[in-house]
Amino acid sequence: MTDVFAAPHAPPAQPFVMRVASVVRYRFFLYAGLLPYMLGAGWARGMEKTFRPGAFWLGLLGIFLSVVGVESFNEYFDAKMGTDRVFNPDAEEYIPEWMFSLGVAAFALAAAIGLALAWAGGWPIVLYTLLGGAAAVWYVGPPVRWVYRGLGEAVIGLSYGPWMTLGSVHLHTRRFSWGALLASLVPGLLIMSLAVVNNIPDYHQDRLVGKKNLVVRFGRKNGRYLYLALSALGLGVAALGAAAGIFPRAAVLAAAAGLPLWLLSLRDGRDTWDTPRMFVPAVKRIVQCYALATTVFALALAFGR
Repeated sequence: MTDVFAAPHAPPAQPFVMRVASVVRYRFFLYAGLLPYMLGAGWARGMEKTFRPGAFWLGLLGIFLSVVGVESFNEYFDAKMGTDRVFNPDAEEYIPEWMFSLGVAAFALAAAIGLALAWAGGWPIVLYTLLGGAAAVWYVGPPVRWVYRGLGEAVIGLSYGPWMTLGSVHLHTRRFSWGALLASLVPGLLIMSLAVVNNIPDYHQDRLVGKKNLVVRFGRKNGRYLYLALSALGLGVAALGAAAGIFPRAAVLAAAAGLPLWLLSLRDGRDTWDTPRMFVPAVKRIVQCYALATTVFALALAFGR
């Protein structure tokens, strides 16, 4: 069967493990998957004085498989829709057919792990698994395609904020926590900001292929204001929660660590929001802000009290 996504000159064959590794970008796993999960574990350990190593490692494997599925589906369906070739239709892009099967297999294994954890931890694990699965499978996949309905950023914020953090907490404590919900807004708002700022350079191709993300709906200039507001709110939750005594006092260090990077993004993007290549430093600063602030926040929760 002909590979309809293969470029005219496909790259040389590589070992299958290397081809899979090229699909699952380490930075996405680090930023989106690992940090909110670690934040939930940090809350359970530091604030609830409970930690279950077996559940932690099995859940981490489930998160990794989910990210494999997300990356596989995103690459596959973006190639199918031609998103990355709007302004360069002759560009060579090799998206093998097995990528879709890889995504299906990864999601199936992640769902099996979620059910195994639910057997020991209760039905809320099933709920978090189903919510995360619906967000991941249908983010760009048919028939829902959240990103084409203007809900992509909200789905990302919920998935990598409350759903993942609360699911991680529940693995250890077996109960819901309002304090953990508040803590989950820190990564949730920051990664939603990251989703918005990442769409600013892609404004024209997203608009032409029918993606109705927030930047396409409100424009690049307003998108710049939106991502700065969301990330500022994320840092503000950490600082205000520490001041109110909901989080350990050390949690204020998360806001202190992220604020300089937020200011650099503000500076770098002030006059470049309509020039994609020049806007890239502003995007990178928000990525760094998210990674650093969430890491410091997780450590503060785990060891600050």
